[in-house]
Amino acid sequence: MTSRTTQTVVHFSSDFRLPGFDAPQPAGDYRVDHDEELVEGTSRLAWRRVGAFMHLPAVARHAPTQQMVPINPADLEAALAKDLEQS
Repeated sequence: MTSRTTQTVVHFSSDFRLPGFDAPQPAGDYRVDHDEELVEGTSRLAWRRVGAFMHLPAVARHAPTQQMVPINPADLEAALAKDLEQS
């Protein structure tokens, strides 16, 4: 099966927390990877998301360790909407 990873950058204006995170994360820009696989048998190209991962810490912060944390895209969208309301 053919797969691909697309990367986006999301911005939080204030501290945020996603389910599964040990602690709130500071405001900033965060890279998010979306893993997708090709849906076979369609007459045109279609991709299905099979996973999403957020890179910690934020892009501008330098830390001795970095990690990729699995996230639910719906939780990310809700946190971004809440952040937008607060700003």
